[in-house]
Amino acid sequence: MKKYIILIPLLLISLVSFSQTRTVSGIVTNIDTGEALPGVSILIKGTTNGTYSNFDGEYSLSNVSAEQIIEISYLGFESKEVLANRASINIQLKENVQELDGVVLIGYGSQIIKEVTGAVTIVDSEAIEKIKPTRVEEALQGQAGISVTPSSGSPGSAPKINIRGISTNGDSRPLILLDGAVIEDLSVVNPSDIASMSVIKDATAGIYGVRGANGVILITTKSGRKNSDLKFRFDAYTGIQQTTKKMDLLQPRDYAILVNEAAANGGDSPVFTLYPTTGTDWQDQVFKNAPISSVNFGLNGGTTKSNYDFSISHLTQDGIVGGDKSNFNRSTARLNYSIDLVKNLKLSTTTTYINTNRKILSENALGSVLFNALSAPPQLLVRDTNGDYTKLPNTGLGIEVVNPLAQIENTYNQSQVNKISGSYGLNYRFLEYFQAESNIQLNYADVRGKSYFPELFYGSGKVFNTVSSEAELTDDVNSATVDESGTVYKDYTFDAFIKYERKFDKHDIKALLGTSIFKTVGVNLYNKKGYAPTGNTLKSASVENSATVDDNLAINNTPKISFDSRLLSYFTRIQYAYDGKYLASAVLRRDGSTNFGPKNKFGFFPTASVGWVVSEEDFMKDVSFINLLKLRSSYGVLGNDRIGAYGFVSLLDGEGVYVLDNALTYGKTIGKLSNPEIRWEKQKPFDIAIDLGLFDKIDITVDYFNKKTEDLLVTPQVSGILGVYAPGSGAPTINAGTVENKGFEFSIGYNEKISEDFNFNVKYNITSLKNEVLFVGSDTGVLESGSFGVGQDPIARMEAGKPIGYFYGYKTNGVFQTQAEIDGAPIQLDAEPGDLRFVDVSGDGKIDADDKTDLGNPIPDFTMGFNMSVDYKNFDFSLYAFASLGNDIVRDYERNLPLVNRPTYFLDRWTSEGTSNSFPRVTTEATQNSLFSDFYVEDGSYLRLQNIQLGYTVPESLTTKIKLDKVRLYASATNLLTLTNYRGYDPTASTGEPIGGGIDRGFYPTPKTFFVGVNVNF
Repeated sequence: MKKYIILIPLLLISLVSFSQTRTVSGIVTNIDTGEALPGVSILIKGTTNGTYSNFDGEYSLSNVSAEQIIEISYLGFESKEVLANRASINIQLKENVQELDGVVLIGYGSQIIKEVTGAVTIVDSEAIEKIKPTRVEEALQGQAGISVTPSSGSPGSAPKINIRGISTNGDSRPLILLDGAVIEDLSVVNPSDIASMSVIKDATAGIYGVRGANGVILITTKSGRKNSDLKFRFDAYTGIQQTTKKMDLLQPRDYAILVNEAAANGGDSPVFTLYPTTGTDWQDQVFKNAPISSVNFGLNGGTTKSNYDFSISHLTQDGIVGGDKSNFNRSTARLNYSIDLVKNLKLSTTTTYINTNRKILSENALGSVLFNALSAPPQLLVRDTNGDYTKLPNTGLGIEVVNPLAQIENTYNQSQVNKISGSYGLNYRFLEYFQAESNIQLNYADVRGKSYFPELFYGSGKVFNTVSSEAELTDDVNSATVDESGTVYKDYTFDAFIKYERKFDKHDIKALLGTSIFKTVGVNLYNKKGYAPTGNTLKSASVENSATVDDNLAINNTPKISFDSRLLSYFTRIQYAYDGKYLASAVLRRDGSTNFGPKNKFGFFPTASVGWVVSEEDFMKDVSFINLLKLRSSYGVLGNDRIGAYGFVSLLDGEGVYVLDNALTYGKTIGKLSNPEIRWEKQKPFDIAIDLGLFDKIDITVDYFNKKTEDLLVTPQVSGILGVYAPGSGAPTINAGTVENKGFEFSIGYNEKISEDFNFNVKYNITSLKNEVLFVGSDTGVLESGSFGVGQDPIARMEAGKPIGYFYGYKTNGVFQTQAEIDGAPIQLDAEPGDLRFVDVSGDGKIDADDKTDLGNPIPDFTMGFNMSVDYKNFDFSLYAFASLGNDIVRDYERNLPLVNRPTYFLDRWTSEGTSNSFPRVTTEATQNSLFSDFYVEDGSYLRLQNIQLGYTVPESLTTKIKLDKVRLYASATNLLTLTNYRGYDPTASTGEPIGGGIDRGFYPTPKTFFVGVNVNF
């Protein structure tokens, strides 16, 4: 009986305990906006009992006792713990700005940076705000592993972006997504609209398949928040642009002395009997202070079920060369709108309209405006005694050197782009752990171009003349012409995928399965040339009012559809994390492209990445100064199909000319040679890295990367016997090359809040890069490109064992001082004292083509970025600098003719024995001094102060009186200072081409700009 008496209280205790277990439920919301938060992790502390909030923020947890603790965590919000002492517990979470900064877009999703296993660079809106870029690319310059090469400093010019080196000699552009929609050109993006940018640099870009082989740039624009009031923002700035440099050219007297000396050395009569002392500084005439201004207006807000953000902007920029003849303006309008249609179903939309107008001048080429400003004789005046533009002589100057002021005035052209981009998606949450999402992305661009060529006579024999004599300018014959063209580019991308996300015990699993369809089409609307138009301006002259018109599309039998390319893809990704310590991700993607034939149309591309958060281990708990220590690595295979469409089959798109009934008839013939065996270009990127955080103040990242590209898609040199030089024909595309890029990235950042009024932040990064061609599959083992001077062989090469695009020419060893030196040296034809001495590299006792060798390359060995920001009370200051070390530039802006002007370094020329051993004599006779050699190759290393800005935020006590939330005034300068030994205009000079980049033919310099601006929120 005693047994049962003892058991009764034990039974009662257990019954009471059981009765205290309950179901706890509630809603999770944003404390500031009241917005319901879906996908919030709800977990009983120390157990595996957990769940996620649904689309409406609702959650329910069973088997919960009153003394247990509920842990709540959500990406971008502060974590929270509450006691489970009630059956109904509503939870409010506060946004964590630092946590939000740590959110990274990774493709079809996001992660907190702690769990990212790939190499990702993040640029936030604050960084963009401080740089005030006119183009988005400027905000990426100086970021670790990202190279931004300006193609020109002219307004609207598009820089080239390479991520971790040049991996192909074809199209090396990264994939760019704006709110999930693919865009080809960053000029259509208003930088002020950007909330954040993520750049994926390694194999984890494989989730985007073929289009992500060269890296991925993910741009997220600003959006409103639910349950928030209508807010407005206004940003505006205006500024003046100036050239960063004018080259030191010979003054009229020194010029005349040099011209006569060259004539005497060549056995010719002197050109000048009196030395002139006055003339024209052609650079002063060409370079102008140019205005730039930008205005942005936006609004955002939200209701209980929707949020929105709308913005409009306008940018206008004149050129420092040519003023409004070199102009770019951009107008944009953007609307982001999201709404909860029904329970668990959300619609997200982004619509953007862009209008750009651009006028350009000839640049970076023989006969370009700056080339002519450097070459024009300095003793001549801009205008003659009649008030007309002075005509430059033909003899001794070349047929392409004309009066640059007349050239600017007589240039009439404009290109206009109207583009609409949209992304529209539905997201549906179901069965607690699943999401289904579909997105349609559309781009439509209407591109129109127009050029007017009035009757022009720049002087006898000039190549830009449209009439053969000055008398024809006043006769009754109208020789003016006008060109007009129109093209439409259309593409769409449809993505559909299912996500599965679940946490249980210490496991966190995310799975993705989807498909993607892409199609892009180019449509030729018209391409016409009108003769003798009645108007005499760009606006009034047109094809419609021309006397006769050529329809170029009809004459050349050009098809209406210029290209039609398509992709079909299937992809899956699995991400796994155990206890927040051990991370893994694997992607498999199958891509099919119409650019390849039936045998090679589809390819499988797997990628994988792993990570270990060492700082979460128990043995690290007592190491208080390390707040993050993570090891990560990635590897994979990515495909690339960026070649022309249908290269695997012969097309009738060549130009055929036939004689029928004794008359020429234009028809069609086989165009570019086909290659049915072409296959995917494959990139194999490997990355291993360490992420380290110290004292909650210092962040360090070190990456080693090795990216090998195999089966490069190239166009080889082939024999003319195959007909490749016929109109419309060309060499086939083949797989014939392997390139490797490897190096290190190191970045360190320090953030210190010294007091409530004083914050300090500094960041530095350095990237090393070694580029090497491992294999070239052409008959000669070489691919060539890049011109120099007139009539010389290509100077840039792709060859095994060398960097891609290295310079190939003669190496010099000083200047011959005497005839005895010439007699004792290897045979060098026509050499005289004062000529460059070439090195006999082959050792055969003579100087010939076999002695050409590696003279350097345009790829930098190191790039560095440095930025610093200081906030003190209402003042903020930021500074940003960038450096490039080890890149070479070819100087090709010096025309080798008797009467062109010269830079002042020609004063250091050889004149007699012992006067110079580095600069050859001047002469009018033919010499080998003009052959491409290291004499024309210079170190292009530089350090540039890219941006400096000082701002002041008006105290809130004053702004609230005029019902404004925030007013900030600032002054800024960009491209303020460049330290370099390069003697040309700009050490960033390059076309950006893989083979043939780094050649300066009168590069339009990147301007120096001074801004003042204002930011207003209300």
